[in-house]
Amino acid sequence: MNTDRKQAIAVDFDGTLCKNEYPETGEPNYPLIEWLKEKQGAGALIILWTCREGELLEKAVEWCRGYGLIFNAVNDNVQQLKDLYGNDPRKVGADIYIDDKNILVDDFISKEVSV
Repeated sequence: MNTDRKQAIAVDFDGTLCKNEYPETGEPNYPLIEWLKEKQGAGALIILWTCREGELLEKAVEWCRGYGLIFNAVNDNVQQLKDLYGNDPRKVGADIYIDDKNILVDDFISKEVSV
């Protein structure tokens, strides 16, 4: 196993990097943006993982760039994982997924979660 593999973090845009004002862009989530930039500075690979596409996606990427957050991939796997597994599946692979709609598996199994 390659121990040089960098941590991959997938992060959603609406409701996560910014307040959910879709299709507009809400107020920035400064603590999360700064944390991601810190992790990236330490070697993590950051993936923008969003349902936005086309012009709305381009606006989101530019908005993030304005806050100094530059992604290693956008709605795609990072090259490191493509090389490691020899393919590029539709599902974005990451070690950490950050999303405002997230439910942890253990919480879902051990507690009654209303869905």
